[in-house]
Amino acid sequence: MSLPRVVAVADGSPAARADLRPGDEIVALSGQVPRDVIQLQLLTDEADLELELNRGGLQFSVVVEKAAGEPLGAELASALFDRVQTCDNHCAFCFIYQLPPGMRKSLYLKDDDYRLSFLYGNFTTLTRFTEADLERVVTERLSPLYVSIHATDPEIRSRMLRNRRGATSLRWLRALLDAGISVHGQVVVCPGVNDAAVLHDTLAGVLDEYPELASVAVVPLGVSRWSHEATMRPHTPAEAVAVVEAVHEWQSVFHSVLGRRVVFAADEYYLLAGLPFPEAEAYEDFAMHEDGVGMARLLAEQWDEQVDAPPGESAGGATAGMVSVPDRGGAGPAGVSDRGGAALARGGFFAWVDGAPAQGYRAPRAPGPANSRPVADGAPVGVLTGAYGARVLGPLVEGLGRDDVRLVPVENRYFGGNIGVTGLLVGEDLARTLAGEPEGHRYLLPDVCLSDGVFLDGLTPADLPRPVEVVPVDGRSLRRALDRQPAAVAS
Repeated sequence: MSLPRVVAVADGSPAARADLRPGDEIVALSGQVPRDVIQLQLLTDEADLELELNRGGLQFSVVVEKAAGEPLGAELASALFDRVQTCDNHCAFCFIYQLPPGMRKSLYLKDDDYRLSFLYGNFTTLTRFTEADLERVVTERLSPLYVSIHATDPEIRSRMLRNRRGATSLRWLRALLDAGISVHGQVVVCPGVNDAAVLHDTLAGVLDEYPELASVAVVPLGVSRWSHEATMRPHTPAEAVAVVEAVHEWQSVFHSVLGRRVVFAADEYYLLAGLPFPEAEAYEDFAMHEDGVGMARLLAEQWDEQVDAPPGESAGGATAGMVSVPDRGGAGPAGVSDRGGAALARGGFFAWVDGAPAQGYRAPRAPGPANSRPVADGAPVGVLTGAYGARVLGPLVEGLGRDDVRLVPVENRYFGGNIGVTGLLVGEDLARTLAGEPEGHRYLLPDVCLSDGVFLDGLTPADLPRPVEVVPVDGRSLRRALDRQPAAVAS
């Protein structure tokens, strides 16, 4: 078990007043040793704390004077202080198995930890869930959670997870729902495995066995060029059409029975099928937009809002920058922590690997360090985006009628395959693309590409051959960025 290590202290906070410093390790808090940031947050909600600290090998105690409920004001290096509950499934579609060699070691860790589900929105299969876990979730009301379903047929689910416990682990889903825990589900659709009749059977099973689910995202399989699974392949356009039609059919059934649609297809399916995105009301509250469900429609809604409205507000209840509560940054294409589809989450894919959010687990991260250099006023603007993002943003940018704004699509050669989501762009591909772009222009980079200021391949914005301005991925923030001329941008 590692100790909680402080990496930043907010000015004027109780932690600052008590002289906590970056590098300090919290040995105990009011006599208790917290196992994760969830428990630490509960403990720090109390007034007047006693902290036992380790600073450079010297242990001592300090009293932190604070009001009950006042944030401590210390950002920690990680969310979990004990061992991460690793995943013992061996899913053919798991994206961890499809990562290139040579990435930092932490990215290859497969988790199946309900705490990371609560903290970051990672999807868990519940195959390692226990009675003790259920008791804690229910007692501390760790809600919502995110559960990978994939199939409700026990035999098919077990075969997909390559784990015999996959046939029975959804009993924990039933227990969570019975206890009033809000749960969002996910079905990663693998062609020839759990599509077609199996998908219809799964959605019928959801209605029959788990109607209390808050939502279910149906997302396509992501296949990188590093996949070694011969049976895993991308969808054909016809298969994508069939999935969308199945989802729409079951939306009607769910709505007639439960009064809500429950199941939603990822945006990527509409792009693959060449179909228009549904209207905003069809996504209800955009609950799964960070998993690529309704993100394109939400972005368009935000794009059309009054650009002079107060920052931090947006359509569908989402905040500027796509920050949700809890902050969700552990997303990836199908199989990353059993998440899937065209997910674009603020803070970057695998963000949970790179540290706990600032001020506890219900706040955005502090931005990573960046250098800057000036860009001339009135400089043309290039919006960096992935292949799918270009298809979504293209009509919006064209509608501006501005000849000084253009899209700069970036081909993802690093992962290859059918990986086209903006959140998986890496420094290597961005550097190659920007090297062929003119100097002196403004280049806008979606913040979803970065986790704590670092791309997945370990490069940073400072390594790019052109200066970039990191902007949130919501429509309003992008419009604001296009309409202003900053004095300097990250380099």
